[in-house]
Amino acid sequence: MKEIRIHARAGQGAITTAALLGFSYFNEGKYPYAFPNFGAARMGAPMNAFVRVDTDPVRLRSQIYEPDYVIIVDPTLMRGYNCFSGLKDDGVAIINGKEDMELPKLKAKQRVFVVPANEIALKNIGRPLGNTALIGAFAAATGELKLDNIIAVVKNRFKGKAQEGNIQAVKEGFEFVKNKLKAGLSGRQG
Repeated sequence: MKEIRIHARAGQGAITTAALLGFSYFNEGKYPYAFPNFGAARMGAPMNAFVRVDTDPVRLRSQIYEPDYVIIVDPTLMRGYNCFSGLKDDGVAIINGKEDMELPKLKAKQRVFVVPANEIALKNIGRPLGNTALIGAFAAATGELKLDNIIAVVKNRFKGKAQEGNIQAVKEGFEFVKNKLKAGLSGRQG
């Protein structure tokens, strides 16, 4: 079983991110279970969304405490929360942020990809909602999902200009990480 924990603030698309990831895994023949967790139900409040995926139906319904992957939609959450808590020794984190941002000390095999997802989204969607760029980055960094599959899921979820912009954001997030990997930058490591 693979587990993904998403850190965001309410209104930043974490639930949509989890749903898109879940549908993408489903389309690849896996059994996903995507769900949110939030305290105060107000815009801007810290919240998590989770995705579990396996080759068999997922029955476990608890929060994810030891994720294989972490997606951080809002990097300001790293100041007040340990977003890397429980990340597996060979885990991968995808962070929406700037290349020069300060990161906590990581374990030797953990990898982190910092992606300018909000900038990608602003350019393509007109709003700084970087979640679809982060999904593209996730696919490139982990090899878990095919790009064409994610694009098909985005086409099904969005319509019109939002669809076009989000597809482009997915592609650019994917290419950003793919180019880092080609350059031999396999993510910052501990």
